[in-house]
Amino acid sequence: MSNLEKALAALDADRQGALERLFHLLRFKSISTDPAYAPECASAADWLVGQLKELGFEASTRPTAGHPMVVGKAKAARPDAPHVLFYGHYDVQPVDPPELWNTDPFTPAIAEPEPDRKQIVARGAADDKGQLMTFLEACRAFRANGGLPCHISILFEGEEESGSTSLPAFLAQNGKELKADLMLVCDTNMWDRDTPLITCMLRGLVLEEVVIKAASRDLHSGMFGGPAVNPIHVLARVIAGLHDEDGRIALPGFYDDVPELPPEIKAQWAALDFSEAAFLGEVGLSVPAGEAEYSVLEQIWARPTCDVNGIVGGYTGQGSKTVLPAQASAKFSFRLVGKQNPEEIVQAFRDYVRKNLPDDCEAEFVSHGASPALSLPFRSEAIQRASRALEAEWGKPAVLAASGGSIPVVGLFKRELKMDSLMVGFGLDDDRIHSPNEKYELSSFQKGARSWARILAALAG
Repeated sequence: MSNLEKALAALDADRQGALERLFHLLRFKSISTDPAYAPECASAADWLVGQLKELGFEASTRPTAGHPMVVGKAKAARPDAPHVLFYGHYDVQPVDPPELWNTDPFTPAIAEPEPDRKQIVARGAADDKGQLMTFLEACRAFRANGGLPCHISILFEGEEESGSTSLPAFLAQNGKELKADLMLVCDTNMWDRDTPLITCMLRGLVLEEVVIKAASRDLHSGMFGGPAVNPIHVLARVIAGLHDEDGRIALPGFYDDVPELPPEIKAQWAALDFSEAAFLGEVGLSVPAGEAEYSVLEQIWARPTCDVNGIVGGYTGQGSKTVLPAQASAKFSFRLVGKQNPEEIVQAFRDYVRKNLPDDCEAEFVSHGASPALSLPFRSEAIQRASRALEAEWGKPAVLAASGGSIPVVGLFKRELKMDSLMVGFGLDDDRIHSPNEKYELSSFQKGARSWARILAALAG
């Protein structure tokens, strides 16, 4: 038997032990947002350090301005093995409202909603304690069967659910120590219960606020309506001109750095069991908007967007007030893909607004942040190896997907440590993370550990 085969057999033989260890971690009330639970967060961190030391890691808690970081390091059996950094978080969301839980949130239990389908129910079961423990169990299995296939560093954070406020400063001080060939992130989902998924792309984000000003004060519409320019009208024309009739964004040069999907990925997404009608119908819609030539999945995973998130101007109280406002404002968000440069998008947007201002109007801009898209190329060696490993475990090709949103920690590691991330997780959309009765499929936990064992072996070659 190979070391991988021995590790997989060990994982199968110790399923009850692995579950007991997860239950122990789930009992810690490590709610990072509430200072009252700081001792519980510290206890969870200390317990994880103990687990890492048990597995042969050099490990310790590291103090921060908030909750402690857990850092661990272990060498591979082979000196020339690749070096990976595994990231997870041990903190959890509050349980409110507690009366909606069917069981105590911090007394983990096994539920069986249907025959042969078991679920682990507890706060943090899926986000992120169950996920990070799949990786530790894979390491445990290798330790007893030939040693780790990769050099492994560990970073477990205690503030992910409260904004990762201490992480930037920690990386600035300790980044050199954490630097590795590749970061592994487990805080993501599968496509469905039986189909693994690798998140290859995260869209970037630009947040802009525009304030259009005209008259020196609000004006009576009966006395000034007509000759006085109305900032709301100006803002409406600016917004209307941002998209053409096919849903494309009309800023000059906006699509210059937007790549087209590889044909095989486009075909894979088209073949997925995804209903556009059901996706929109769930929120009371029926007709896809956006770029007409792209599917809904392509739009939310791989295409850039421009959206208005809020408009303020004039009188917005009850009843009416015949006023011409002195100013009107709107908040915009741009989701970016590929190599779109956030600064260039900001400049193109501001130039567009200024170009469309009539006489007697001026625009002020407020930036609320900008970050680029992140991607690991679909054909990268890491993704190809991880894909083969996941298919070997699940019996189905892994979906190579993108995320319409962002995972801030991935962007932070890319900026600070210049590290790419392989994002593989085993959660499901219905795991009810951040909600009462959070759960994690038992199959996700058990096969997730086996999947990480296969991925580590595959990355090691």
